[in-house]
Parts: sequence; C-alpha cells; structure tokens
Amino acid sequence: MICFPNVKINIGLYITGKRNDGFHNLESIFCPVPFCDVLEIIPAKKFTFQTEGIAATENPEDNLCVKAYRMLQQDFDLEPVEIFLLKNIPTGAGLGGGSSDASFTLKLLNTLFKLNLSDGKLIEYAAKLGSDCPFFIINKPAYVFGRGELQEQTDLDLSGKYITIIHPGIHISTKDAFANITPQQANIRTYRIPDIPLTAWKNMLRNDFEPFAFKSYPILQDIKNSLYLAGAEYVSMSGSGSAIYAISEKYFDVPQEWKMNYVVWQGKL
Repeated sequence: MICFPNVKINIGLYITGKRNDGFHNLESIFCPVPFCDVLEIIPAKKFTFQTEGIAATENPEDNLCVKAYRMLQQDFDLEPVEIFLLKNIPTGAGLGGGSSDASFTLKLLNTLFKLNLSDGKLIEYAAKLGSDCPFFIINKPAYVFGRGELQEQTDLDLSGKYITIIHPGIHISTKDAFANITPQQANIRTYRIPDIPLTAWKNMLRNDFEPFAFKSYPILQDIKNSLYLAGAEYVSMSGSGSAIYAISEKYFDVPQEWKMNYVVWQGKL
C-alpha cells in the first residue's frame, strides 16, 4: 500500500503561554498543502525500514514512521512489514513533514491490518508521537490550539490559490526556537482568520517565531521580501521555520538561483 504524506503551513502562529508540563500553548490555522513524501508499507517476513532522499541517514528506530509501527505493534501484535519512505520534504522546516509521515503510517497500518480504528482513536495515537501529528489524521484546514494537539475544523478555503514554498537549507531547532520566544496573546481571534480577506492578512497576522529566525538568518527576511515583490498576497514563515511560503492569486516564477540552491515547491490548491 502506498500513500503521499503532505505538508502543512501555519496561517498565523501565536505562542500564548508556557505550560506546567514544559510545553507551550499556541494558536494557529493549519492548512494542508500537497507537497509530499512517498510512503509504502507492505507485509513482510521481517521488519525493515528504508528511507531515501532528504535526511535519509538517521537511525531507523528514531524515525517517527518506525515509532508509529512499534506503538501499534505493541497494542495489536502486528505482523512484520517493510516500510519504504522517500523524503522530499525537508526537515527542520516547520512544514510538519515528519509528523505527517507518522500519521500516514498510522492510517496505512490501520487499513492494511483492518484494525478498524476510528479517526478519534488514531488522533489519540498520533498525539503520543508529536504535537503536530493529530492534524494529519483528518488532514483538513483546522484551528489548532493547546500544545498543537487540539483541533477544530474550519471553513478556510484557499481553493484556486497558488502556493510557493521556499526552504533555503537552514535547519532551525524547534527547541532553540521556543527557547528564544516570549509568549504573548494573539492580536486577533485566531479561529476567525478564515473570515479575514486574504489581502488583509499581511498587516494583521504574525508568526511569533519570525523575529528570532530572521535575526539569526537574515536570508529568510530577504526571501519573504522577494516573494512579496514577486506578487504574493501573503507571505509567512511556517511553524518554527525555516520554510517560507507565499499565497498568490496567480502563478509567478522564482529566481533560477533559488531553484538551483534551495528546495522549491509550487502548486495550485
């Protein structure tokens, strides 16, 4: 069985407080975008995990796909499988690539072994793997809050809009990003973002991770500015970075230098 784990982008991202459990409370709108990895799982006599592409050298047991399999194996005595993951989505980008891989692994195993787990139960398992993982079970635009594991479906509709994602090869540690942030309340009611016209997002929304990221890596600010000059209606860093995305009514080309040196994805929703 094969599937295509996709990324998410954060539309507005507000870190509103530090929790007693060491995590932070946040508010954001998550929107899925079809920039995808490739995940295949087939029955096998012996468990194996193989990955190719970006960041393909990690210890297999540290990969979230393997952790997802081990978790279900413990509860359901799963038979061995062969997992193949082709990584197109960069890590340390704020796009949720690893979280998406993990959640799609849960969904694929649920189908392969006919476990009949509900979406609600899959979300419970996903939350054990990471804060962003639950979103990818339903995989539709959602208002996300708590530490990121709580979600409510939203009527955000970006159909027909063009998305451009630029990742300049900079890996930003989530731990470092949170260590350099001062929590503050959102300046708007985040769940109402879908009601705000796209043309107003530039002056109304913010990503609380941008100041630290842009100060540490000025090229990120340069990329954001360039995307606005190219004609984008809205540009933001996604998550804790370092991927920068743009939303536009029309397709626009990006510099050849970016195509040669950065990860560039463009598509229409």
